[in-house]
Amino acid sequence: MISNIFRLNKIDFSKNNLNSVPEIPGIYIFWKENSALYIGKAINLKKRIASYFSLNLYEKTKRLIREVNYFSFIKVNSNLESLLLEAYLIKKIKPKYNVSLKDDKNYLYIKITNEKYPRVLTARKKDEDIKDILFIGPFPSANNVKIFLKSIRKIFPYSDHNLQKNKCLYSQIGLCDPCPSEIEIINNLDEKYLKIKEYKKNISLLKNLLKRRVKSIRKYLFREMKYYSRLQKFEKALDLKTKIENLDYITQATIPVKYYIENPNLYEDIRKKELNELKKMINQFYNLKYEIFKNKVNYLKKLNRIECYDISHFSGNFTSASMVTFINGVPEKNLYRYFRIKQKLGGSDTDSLKEVALRRLKYLHIWGSPDLVIVDGGKAQVSAFTKIFKEYNIPVVGLVKGKKESLVININLNNRKNNDNFSVIKIPYGNALNLVQRIRNEAHRFAQKYHHHLFNKSLIPER
Repeated sequence: MISNIFRLNKIDFSKNNLNSVPEIPGIYIFWKENSALYIGKAINLKKRIASYFSLNLYEKTKRLIREVNYFSFIKVNSNLESLLLEAYLIKKIKPKYNVSLKDDKNYLYIKITNEKYPRVLTARKKDEDIKDILFIGPFPSANNVKIFLKSIRKIFPYSDHNLQKNKCLYSQIGLCDPCPSEIEIINNLDEKYLKIKEYKKNISLLKNLLKRRVKSIRKYLFREMKYYSRLQKFEKALDLKTKIENLDYITQATIPVKYYIENPNLYEDIRKKELNELKKMINQFYNLKYEIFKNKVNYLKKLNRIECYDISHFSGNFTSASMVTFINGVPEKNLYRYFRIKQKLGGSDTDSLKEVALRRLKYLHIWGSPDLVIVDGGKAQVSAFTKIFKEYNIPVVGLVKGKKESLVININLNNRKNNDNFSVIKIPYGNALNLVQRIRNEAHRFAQKYHHHLFNKSLIPER
């Protein structure tokens, strides 16, 4: 399986070849002929590899670069996947410069002790003599490990301290909950038993997350949420719902590392499956409408370019809109645009989208034409965009949250004055859902980024 890594496409290590590197998460490998010299991870592959062409490099990095002939990369879905894949490949391949740096202070293991109240710690070295202790790693970046542990501690609180007389500071902000020190002073045996059980369950779920068993964790949390909802313990159910949302955010459809090893082109294959599934789902819907109404309707002949729009504001103030563009399922940040909404205070999201659609229309030929437009919203938002884009035969769909994400489609039939004919498609879990959620989340992030910029700018008095 590891032999597939050595068959990766090797690109000449030259600044001129940076254009072939995408701006997405992944791992990169530096080669000297067919020997792996160094394996690293990146949130943005292009920027990370470009940094090695800087003149201000540390001496040990300069020694590495002098030996590099080629580089390769593997694209992944999320930062978590790149972190775990990097650690796995370093452990299996043992590249020259990764191994030589193992004594460097940056290398860390995640360590889970085997005690009455297991603690989650970090360690510089893996002690092979100590039994029944789980070590995950090594991870080259101590900072990445600490950020990762900080993220998952909000979902599965854990202890990193010895037992003490009073509960710890972290227990007061929900990061060590229940705190072992607090459990130990409980006199009621039934209550104490339940608290111990809760703590150990957190540790068990955390171990499963580190072993990349994300689907089983999500199913468990979802079952628990439904259980507490039936008991009308809504506060507990809401807490579990928040855990699920946070888990989804940090994992982002995490795929087991072994699949990337078996197929280094897995990222591209997943993107193709996502696009094909979404295209098929929308086309099946349009074809059904065609049979019912015997009328020609828009449908997707190709799905290479998708644009998504979102609105962000604070009580109608500092309203901004985003346009994010995905080419073949991958974000193309050079084609991102943001809009400062010009309408007066009090305009609705629908009015803002109408303004954005009209402004987008002016640049249709300059910026390029999308094959599909997604708006964050329902019937009103879809209708706002469709009425402006209708004559250009560009399909527009809305994405609505609920128990299940749904696509809202406006079918324009017979060119009637009142031509809003909406249908709703529930999107099943799978490739199409992963794609539209990823696009919508990126549009939301980009809109909020510009909204915050406008807000912060307003705090600085003009001279």
